Amino acid sequence: MTYPDRTLWSLSGKDALTFLQGLVSNDLRPLETAPGIVWAALLTPQGKYLADFFVVHLPDGHCLIDIATPLAADTLRRLTLYRLRADVQIQPSPLTVSRGRGELLEGALPDPRHPALGWRLYADEAMPSVPVDWDAIRVEHVIPESGIELVPDDTYILEAGFERLHGVDFRKGCYVGQEVTARMKHKTELRKGLVRVAVEGSAPVGTEILADGKPAGTLFTQSGGRAIAHLRLERAGQALQAGSATVRLDSAAPAQTWRADP
Repeated sequence: MTYPDRTLWSLSGKDALTFLQGLVSNDLRPLETAPGIVWAALLTPQGKYLADFFVVHLPDGHCLIDIATPLAADTLRRLTLYRLRADVQIQPSPLTVSRGRGELLEGALPDPRHPALGWRLYADEAMPSVPVDWDAIRVEHVIPESGIELVPDDTYILEAGFERLHGVDFRKGCYVGQEVTARMKHKTELRKGLVRVAVEGSAPVGTEILADGKPAGTLFTQSGGRAIAHLRLERAGQALQAGSATVRLDSAAPAQTWRADP
């Protein structure tokens, strides 16, 4: 199916991947020699999320950035500020992005975050639309989405599961926000993060979750009586309420690596 809320940029210049390597949370060096796709985040110097996107090396040799359209303009401005004298050109791409599940189509690349997310295909024309309940898949596997669970200037990527979803590399060296992210990984224990919860009733995305009247987190994407929530872990075992909905931690949710909280 087509993925219309994405912006594609063509990435060129001899310094293109080196330039991004010093800015984003993941290691882009594998893309220097072979086709592939890497999911990464751009952070503030304080380690907070600004944007996430895919960096793509297509089989035909072209490189792309694939980013959620609402984040595109601000991200391009930031990349332009960082560029200085680097030989990097970022221009609109005429390609479209489609995504789907099942057999990997010729030229398609597997989504690097999780096998359940299928593949992404970058081509001149979009693939015919095939209905897929992507929200159900994201809830099932606790996969955050730009602008929903991933909130600019607020989210910490380790709380959002970037380590489990292959969006951060701790051996690549320096990038913007790396010091805070590394400290969250190695120094202290996470006290909050994204989890899957069971929900009785419904509440809008962004509804505050309360535990005995005290703030405990935020309810996000919901599907089939379950949801992604950002929870304070010390309150996760208490009776939880989000508006008129009752919430409880889903014990069968994917394992999370709780490490740190700055």
